[in-house]
Amino acid sequence: MNPVLQFGDRILPSGEVLQLLQKYQLVPPLLKEVVIDQAIAQVEHTPQEEQLACEQLAQQYQGRQEQINLEQIKSIAIRQLKLEKFKEATWGQDLDSYFYQRKPQLDRVIYSLITTSEIGIAQEIYFRIQEGEQSFAELAREYAQGPESQTDGLVGPVELQGLNPMLARILSVSQPQQLSPPTQIGEWLVIVRLEKLLPAQLDRQMRQRLLNERFQSWLQTQIQPQNWQIKLAED
Repeated sequence: MNPVLQFGDRILPSGEVLQLLQKYQLVPPLLKEVVIDQAIAQVEHTPQEEQLACEQLAQQYQGRQEQINLEQIKSIAIRQLKLEKFKEATWGQDLDSYFYQRKPQLDRVIYSLITTSEIGIAQEIYFRIQEGEQSFAELAREYAQGPESQTDGLVGPVELQGLNPMLARILSVSQPQQLSPPTQIGEWLVIVRLEKLLPAQLDRQMRQRLLNERFQSWLQTQIQPQNWQIKLAED
């Protein structure tokens, strides 16, 4: 007997289930879980690690509305534990070099910004700041046409990778308090001054973030469309 899915009065044969999975683009999420199960199948852990993982997960579910029993907690906790051990074993040893490769994008900056669409105004603003006639904050309140007008021109902290590439390049080569001349970025002219550089640190939080990043990148390559296809069994 072919397996089926029953939903209310409707019975879905296995072939139709597969077609629906493909139609609604649910195959990739399913395959991700299959790939994870295969990857962590041989990962070992100690009873102490398992107990700690279960306790931590149980604490997370305290006070939530979701109904979950101890067996489910144990199953989820063990899978998460094995997955984290897999990440560490696979990418942990060269994480330092990966961090320094990514660091230029992960560094954060605080900067002052004024955007305007008028070249004449942009040049006037630049010279007034450069000559000390008015402060950046005053001019931002008066002339800025972006949301920075509400913050005295101050923006950040924000990671360089989250900025417009041209703006990120300007800030990445600037020294604190260095004022850059008006630069065309898209439809706007921007005057920008680096206030502070906040270098990224490979602390515990960053380490976990980079492990997750490398894992997700690997996982995406595993489920590329060329790696799978749906085949319906012949009767």
